[in-house]
Amino acid sequence: MKIQERTGAGAGRSASPAQPSVGDRLPTPPRERKPALAALAVLLILVGALGATMLVLQAGDRVEVVKVTEAIPAGGSVSTSNTTSVMVAQDESIHYVEWAQLDQLRKLKAINPIPAGAVAVGEMFGEKAGVEAGKSTVGLSLKAGQYPSGIKQGDTVAAYRVTADSGSGSSGNSDSNSGSSSAAGNAVIVDQARVTYVPDANSGSDQIVSSTNLAVTLTVDSDKAADLAQAASNSEVALVLVSGNSGN
Repeated sequence: MKIQERTGAGAGRSASPAQPSVGDRLPTPPRERKPALAALAVLLILVGALGATMLVLQAGDRVEVVKVTEAIPAGGSVSTSNTTSVMVAQDESIHYVEWAQLDQLRKLKAINPIPAGAVAVGEMFGEKAGVEAGKSTVGLSLKAGQYPSGIKQGDTVAAYRVTADSGSGSSGNSDSNSGSSSAAGNAVIVDQARVTYVPDANSGSDQIVSSTNLAVTLTVDSDKAADLAQAASNSEVALVLVSGNSGN
């Protein structure tokens, strides 16, 4: 009986081999490793990290330099009123003027006009500034009352010849003569002149002619320079601010 039951149980089985289920995947061959590509990826990561580190280090290496806050004409000088300090990234290829060198820079002249907002570099300054064709510079020594209060570099002024009334004639002709003499004496020498230099209020004594006189340098048309210099030597010059100044 047991033999027959076993025979009957095995009779219903198929002789074909069992098939794998639909959800099963066939084994895949192992991937081929590429060590060269892996090494290249690591190298790129290291280069990127090194570049980022260098940028951070350069950003932290900064220097305090001179920045121009008001336009400086050709032949003008820097002062505490037309400059300020600013921090910039240090660059050996750029000849920045450091803020600590401001006193030395005052002794030099702007070779060309320097606009406001420019960072000062050594190439902008020299011991002598070039004067454009047809222009001349004239130095004046002015007393209080011969120049407007607050005069500064870059201002546009008119230069007048002023003379004191002289002579004491009769009272009948005195008024008419003094009036005509004053009108003739107080003539315009230069209608528009550029203030190239004026001492800063905080500058040293070497920039002041005396305790009462102010040293002012004007750039004028060359054909007016002789008359202006002659009047200045006789202390017969008065300056007046005219339109065209940046602050007006």
